[in-house]
Amino acid sequence: MAFARLSALVSLSLVAAHVTNAALTRRVTCPSGQTTANAACCRLFPIVDKIQKDLFDGSQCGEEAHSALRLSFHDAIGFSIHGPGGGADGSILVFNQTETLFHANGGIDDITAQQFPVFQETGLSAGDFVHLAAAIGTANCPGAPRLDFFFGRPPPVAAAADLTVPEPTDSVTAILNRFSDAGFSPQEAVALLSSHTVAAADVIDPTIPGTPFDSTVGTFDSQVFLEVLLKGNLFPGNGSQPGEVLSPIAGEMRLQSDFAISQDPRTACLWQSMVNDQTRMMSQFKAAMSKMQLLGQDKSKLVDCSDVVVPAPATFSGPIKFPASFSQADVQIACSQSPFPSLATVAGPAPTVTPV
Repeated sequence: MAFARLSALVSLSLVAAHVTNAALTRRVTCPSGQTTANAACCRLFPIVDKIQKDLFDGSQCGEEAHSALRLSFHDAIGFSIHGPGGGADGSILVFNQTETLFHANGGIDDITAQQFPVFQETGLSAGDFVHLAAAIGTANCPGAPRLDFFFGRPPPVAAAADLTVPEPTDSVTAILNRFSDAGFSPQEAVALLSSHTVAAADVIDPTIPGTPFDSTVGTFDSQVFLEVLLKGNLFPGNGSQPGEVLSPIAGEMRLQSDFAISQDPRTACLWQSMVNDQTRMMSQFKAAMSKMQLLGQDKSKLVDCSDVVVPAPATFSGPIKFPASFSQADVQIACSQSPFPSLATVAGPAPTVTPV
């Protein structure tokens, strides 16, 4: 008798769980034909299409996509857990004539100029536009995670404060302190630097705009974490410039701050752990970016519209390889606690990276 009652209770529990799961996964069909978990997100699908068409050349992982990701970081990091700051509010777009004058925002004026007229046509708040565009552009890159997007930010009320964006000339201590002031750990800071895999420098050496930070700039992979560790022997442009150190590959720029973080005992093992670990890189970057886009925002008042962001067109599972002519003998290892990954080398002559 007791067994019969127990079986009945188990059956009822399974039915309840099935009903609950069905409710949690119920989808809304939008007028555009797409489906989403929340009807409030339906208005975003035509805007996603517009952003892809007007900003990203029809879903390309190009310079505009890279710049949109950079813009979202420069917007959000203007925040302190100890004081004022709008965080991820789009102030960098609305108050662009102020924030683009900040030294750390050099080169940002190009992407704000491109985004502003598109933003005005969408009816979104500036914060929603900046961080939606970043999620869309990043997802255009093979290997990238689908970033979260939360919808419903209020308009920004003021420009961010100057000196809140870390610069490549800053010391590791200064960079970690700035991230800590915004609520991020050293691990999260390193994870956010995954963005450099699809990034390039425009103003460190203005004679060579669009100089990538790794040799696979069109793919969201861990190649940047490897190549920053390789022994450098050249500068890609007009000699040494503030913010760069010797690069291992022609046409590639190595940021002073990236190299310093890769060698510092507080972060060296965090840096090395990303090499050839695509899953770690993607998951940690996605988590850190989700936290970044909520800085200064009340999450309870936002709607999770992450499902309007189309996943990356192609995956990248690795493995990465040493660029041609390089091997483990060229690695400047600073983490002694774990072995360096065993990697093959691309065949052929030493590469030259082309600008983006």
